[in-house]
Amino acid sequence: MLDSVGFIGSGMMASALMDGLLAKKSLSSPASISCSDVWQPSLDRAAEKGYNAYPTNDKVCESAKTAIILAVKPNIIETVCKDIMAAKDENDAVIISIAAGVTLKTLEASLPGRRVIRVMPNTPCLVGEAAAGFALGSLATDADREIVKTIFGSVGLAVEVAEKLLDAVTGVSGSGPAYVFQFIEALSDGGVRAGLSRDVATKLAAQTVKGAAEMVLQTGKHPGLLKDGVTSPGGTTIAGVEALEQGGFRAATIAAVKAATKRSLQLGGVSSEDIEHKYNL
Repeated sequence: MLDSVGFIGSGMMASALMDGLLAKKSLSSPASISCSDVWQPSLDRAAEKGYNAYPTNDKVCESAKTAIILAVKPNIIETVCKDIMAAKDENDAVIISIAAGVTLKTLEASLPGRRVIRVMPNTPCLVGEAAAGFALGSLATDADREIVKTIFGSVGLAVEVAEKLLDAVTGVSGSGPAYVFQFIEALSDGGVRAGLSRDVATKLAAQTVKGAAEMVLQTGKHPGLLKDGVTSPGGTTIAGVEALEQGGFRAATIAAVKAATKRSLQLGGVSSEDIEHKYNL
């Protein structure tokens, strides 16, 4: 069980993490959570749940003994880091950033001597089904690794990768929900075309995606093997699979991940030449 966790920024994703930590009993009580925000409604919502809500960041830094999560926009990270360094923080809590595009190098330069971790979560965090990638800073410890796994594991799955691969994580799981939403919409459209009502088609499509995903995660089998288990010779499923192949389904999906990864690198300031030669994109 964690001791206490602080959140600088109390928006929807931070709120989901707070709730998840309590739901998974990773923290003993709401009083183990402190948070800050510039938007009063966010503080009011947090206070109603029993969390310690403050209008300034210093109180969060002083309260959090295990971790401080930076759940703010990238453009104010520098200001937030100054607040952390100026706070009377004697707990030496690990600093975990979910600010998109802010590198470990930038964080460590702004937080000298502090242990930092960078995380790329995704929006299903809001429903407890996140797929997050994280990278440890140079001073982070094995204990810090377990802390970030516990925090983000409370709302889904958290896997460690090298920082240079966080852009690929962005391409797969960061942007991935949008691809899946499009697929669910298209699957629903197909159901409507075949005669189902929109409501029924959408529910069936969404549950089908959810169920198939759980089969991959729970069985540990390669998706191709699971696909083969559904496709009987000359049957309905192989006819549908053939139609997907004819439409370039797989190639389009791979291209989407590649495009999103490339765009993430561009936003991070990586040159076109490096993207082509170092990342082969």
